[in-house]
Order: sequence, then C-alpha cells, then structure tokens
Amino acid sequence: MRHVKRLLEWILIGSSGGHNRIRIVELLVEKPYNAHQLAILLKLDYKTVRHHLDILKKNRLIISMGTGYAMVYCPSKITEDNIDLFKEIVGKFGKN
Repeated sequence: MRHVKRLLEWILIGSSGGHNRIRIVELLVEKPYNAHQLAILLKLDYKTVRHHLDILKKNRLIISMGTGYAMVYCPSKITEDNIDLFKEIVGKFGKN
C-alpha cells in the first residue's frame, strides 16, 4: 500500500501535469473514453491527453482496450482497489 501511495502522490501531485492526470482518472472512473473524447471533455490538445494517458498506462494506473482510434481507457485494478487513496491524495492537492 505504501508503494501505491507514493506512486499516486508522485504521478498526481509530485510532477508537472498532475492536475490533468487527476482530471483524466476522474473521468475514466465514471466510464471508459478514448483519447479524442477525453481531449474534447477536458478541452485539452489531443497530443497532451495522449502524453498523460501514456504516463498513466506506463505506471499501471489505467489500462487500454481495443486498437487504433477505437482504443478506450479505463482504470486499472490498482486504481480501482485504491480509489479511496486516490480521492485522499486529490483532496490534499486541492488544499495546496
């Protein structure tokens, strides 16, 4: 659990772009989206969204399903199992 907490803190509040990664995960917890849909919902550049998705996927916080344009993203088991910890860390971020 300590490892997951440190990972979430680093990815979400300890590195640049954490705010956008928080927003992405919050949306993906609600339902799966593809990168284009996320870019529209978040009003971000598509390449920026892809960058953050790659970071989240590399750190096993999200998974992808499908291929090409139809590829959708959703929270990984790690994120689902630690959603309360995610919310706690997000709460700290909002207080800074």
